[in-house]
Amino acid sequence: MEQQRTEATESLLVRQGNDNLVYNEENGGLGDGGSVAVSDVTTILGLSTFVAACISFGSGCAVGYSSPTESSIMEDLGLSVAEFSVFGSILSIGALLGSAVSGKITDLLGRKLTMWILNLFYIGGWLAIAFTKSPWLLDLGRLSLGFTIGTFTYLMPVYISEITTKSVRGRFSVIPSLTFGWGISFMYVVGSFVSWRTLALIATIPGLLQLLPLFFIPESPRWLAKVGRDKELEDVLLCLRGNKADIFNEAAEIKDYVESLKSFSKEGILEIFQKKYVRPLLVRQVIWMKLINFFIFSVQSIDIYRLFSLQTVVGMIILMNLGGANAFAFYSGVIFVSAGLSSMVGLITLAATQTIVGVLGIILIDKLGRRPLQLVSTAGLCFSCFLTGLSFLLKESNWWDQGSPALAFIGLLMYAGSYIVGSGIPWLLLSELFPINVKGSAGSICNFMGSCTGWVVAYYFNFLTEWSSTGTFFIFSVCCAANFILSATMVPETKGRTLEEIQTSITHS
Repeated sequence: MEQQRTEATESLLVRQGNDNLVYNEENGGLGDGGSVAVSDVTTILGLSTFVAACISFGSGCAVGYSSPTESSIMEDLGLSVAEFSVFGSILSIGALLGSAVSGKITDLLGRKLTMWILNLFYIGGWLAIAFTKSPWLLDLGRLSLGFTIGTFTYLMPVYISEITTKSVRGRFSVIPSLTFGWGISFMYVVGSFVSWRTLALIATIPGLLQLLPLFFIPESPRWLAKVGRDKELEDVLLCLRGNKADIFNEAAEIKDYVESLKSFSKEGILEIFQKKYVRPLLVRQVIWMKLINFFIFSVQSIDIYRLFSLQTVVGMIILMNLGGANAFAFYSGVIFVSAGLSSMVGLITLAATQTIVGVLGIILIDKLGRRPLQLVSTAGLCFSCFLTGLSFLLKESNWWDQGSPALAFIGLLMYAGSYIVGSGIPWLLLSELFPINVKGSAGSICNFMGSCTGWVVAYYFNFLTEWSSTGTFFIFSVCCAANFILSATMVPETKGRTLEEIQTSITHS
């Protein structure tokens, strides 16, 4: 078995190292016969990305909905602060449910069929909110939206990474993060002018826009290879790369790698902890891993090498959420008002900031790489939380009444910009680092842990600010600082390589 695994892996490494045999986007996709160039961007790829963008925009609408509608919903339905906190945080409960089954659903049904099913949950959730006359239906609709978000959070980066070429994978994978921010901003701005019921109806539009394109977008070629539908795999690659493109080498690389996984690996959650998925990443992280394993996980019976990739991605997602992501998303309008600022001006400026910085991130991610942007993002999040906390400290202490709103404004804008740059990177790394036979299980674990911490922050944020707004944002800042340290010491660079190259280098001993 070990010899079979070594031969399969070495075959892939030889394929990747031979310019005459390997599919290579950088030289125009020419194989050994000088065939037609492969296009990095095609109409079908653009349509597929549009669907992913609509899904993410809709998810952003769901996340941003509670901020501009809090007071009106509480007044119309007679909700208390605790009841509205349930409404705000139950989105994360739904996300918990979705995240727990996201990997298994997408592996079992495929990427495309999963999108169809979740779109129905999405539209149904908004209709329940729009026409509700009681709190339980309001919460049920919110729960349905959370379920779709929990599953889409894993599905979208995986789907995009599996249909794009290595030279554009990064920028296409972060487009959903940008449209997610647009969705939040859209709710902020439009929610200031329309009623909460009308806003819920407007939010169904991203789901309706997906209905027609979903008939035309292709299934993931890597998922097709996994389930043995090789003829469809080739047809999909032709569709994605251009009808006259030479997809022979890319198809062969995908099929060879999937077959090699079948020959020496099993599917399932325990397969994630195999040493072969972490060994090359541990040159300088062994001491750090021992500390994490001892102080956080307290699992000395499991080889630390088997947990590295999973711990890294899970740690990034958990610390990002503990850094206040859901608090800023759900309650930005309230934070602006509490800091003495105009909610309308603040939210519109927030939307503009997210757009400008998000576009910049799309341009830079395949040029600078994932790791530098992740470090910039976490450093910005840390500093922005500190500034926001400092503004509340100055306000509460009456030390600088005129300057504290400006500090809060700068802090919130910096947080929005920093978050939009780095929020999609952990999920992009998840889709790149784990092979398809364990990607579903790894995604479910990461997604579930992220949703747990997201719910905790969303539910307890109002109570924490009643205790101390200053202390709350300083805690967020500490968590973001921990995320920076984790990213600086553990996150690998993956730009410029195909998924098979990345994953083969990880499994190669």
